Amino acid sequence: MRKSIFFFPLFFLVSFVFAQSIPAKYQAAKSNLQNGNYWEAMNAFREFVDEDKYGDLALYAAFHAGEAAIKANQAQNAIDFLQPLSQRSWLHQNESKILLAESFFLNKNPLEALSVVKSVEGAKFEKQASNLAYGYLEQESPDFLIRNLKEFQDLPVYTAALSAVLRKKSILSSDEKSLFYELQGQNQNWSSTGSNNGIFDLVVILPFSSSTQGITTEGFVYELYQGIQLAVDQLQKNGMKVSISTFDSKRSVDALRAILEEEKVQNADAIIGPIYPEETDLVSSFAEAAKIPFIHPLSNLGDRFSRNSFSYLFRPSSENIAEGIAKGLENSLAGKRIAIAFGGSSRDSKVAEILKGKLEREGFQLVKYQEIIPRNAASFLSDLGIRPTLDSVEVLVDQVVVLSDDPNMADPILSLVESVTTSVPIFVMDSWLTFNFANYEMLPYDNFYFISNNTPNFESEKMIHLKDQFYQSYSFFPSTNSILGSELVYWLSSHLKPDLGVDFRTSLDQQVFQPGEYTWGFNFQNSNSNRYVPVFHFVSGELKPINNP
Repeated sequence: MRKSIFFFPLFFLVSFVFAQSIPAKYQAAKSNLQNGNYWEAMNAFREFVDEDKYGDLALYAAFHAGEAAIKANQAQNAIDFLQPLSQRSWLHQNESKILLAESFFLNKNPLEALSVVKSVEGAKFEKQASNLAYGYLEQESPDFLIRNLKEFQDLPVYTAALSAVLRKKSILSSDEKSLFYELQGQNQNWSSTGSNNGIFDLVVILPFSSSTQGITTEGFVYELYQGIQLAVDQLQKNGMKVSISTFDSKRSVDALRAILEEEKVQNADAIIGPIYPEETDLVSSFAEAAKIPFIHPLSNLGDRFSRNSFSYLFRPSSENIAEGIAKGLENSLAGKRIAIAFGGSSRDSKVAEILKGKLEREGFQLVKYQEIIPRNAASFLSDLGIRPTLDSVEVLVDQVVVLSDDPNMADPILSLVESVTTSVPIFVMDSWLTFNFANYEMLPYDNFYFISNNTPNFESEKMIHLKDQFYQSYSFFPSTNSILGSELVYWLSSHLKPDLGVDFRTSLDQQVFQPGEYTWGFNFQNSNSNRYVPVFHFVSGELKPINNP
């Protein structure tokens, strides 16, 4: 049974204040309350709530009438007694608010109760109100608590109760799981004093292993790390003071939580990684508490970081990509009839959804909008009239967007386009540039356009130099992930300059466009992701952006 809040000391205080002037019936009401005769006490105190007649005694009578009503399970009566008191500036206003909050909880009105809890002042009373609220909130459903989180997220007891409720569930949805780990991080009370040692202290946290697999030196994670390490080595050779501390998150939140307790992590200037949502939510919470920039190196999904000030996507967000595509479609001047195909990944479907709404608002005609798989990728185009033996006048669309990084999706589409005579512009992700089966110079028309996702500038002098450095270090050429790892370190090093009195966020806001070291550039002004998403046209073997910074 939930323990109710009682304030018996008020009995003694009111006795002292009013001395011998307390009516006998009031004294009898007190006795009834102390002896558990709550109905009799409530009705007896009711006689003394007229302030014009009884003065300050009426305030105490209303307070104790409210106490009695709560014990008699008369929540509405308690609210009627206590609500005026909670709004009065008197000696026991906070105690009145706590009892009023309990009355609202009993009356199945938790939102009103929480609003009262938020208004309680003073450490002692805040603790009492929080203990009361926690007992009720932990009985609420996850749906209720998540639905009202935005309104009460600044109330520590609310987030603590939500975390406890989620912990009790045997199965969590992906959104609930992300929220749970974020709350776990907030409840750690992390902080950072910062090293301020004149050294760029970089921390890298990546899932090099898991519970089922030991550390591997293959795959995209290790490729990313190789690029990061190479850039750090080069910065050190160039005279910059840089330290790198690397940790294996092991795909384990428990392991990650221990990593975040490390002194090197708590005094870092920046954190790169980890990768997976349950890990990034926890590190993002740590970054907000410790005020250390955390950069997700590969993801385009930044919705869950939108409220955070120290969490960044190195790549464009889904919104950024959709905006870049829309500008590219306008600049191509090919026409307003658009078809959108998208793969099954979270990023592909999210970009497609945002792009669809944006194009419809801007007056484009959406001819076709469909999720595709490798088996129907080519038929998506042929259904639009892009077929062998037909020329472009019979095509039902002016421009096509294909959102997928899957080579199994690209292969049938490229095979079809090689056999047709249409010049319809086809917008695809820049990953298509790296597919070894793609030869764009052999196509009948230069009708492929590539959507930037931090696209490497493959033909630049710096890129050629990076390839040479990478080969000397690792005996093979860098993958796209390795290039992005190196670029990420250079981008960070160009903005982390506390010795100049400029913090990371301010430095980003001071530059509308920043040329990349190995990519085409960045724009993080007023953004936690890269807003620069050019669309490239592949002409005569050379990439050319069709929309400027």
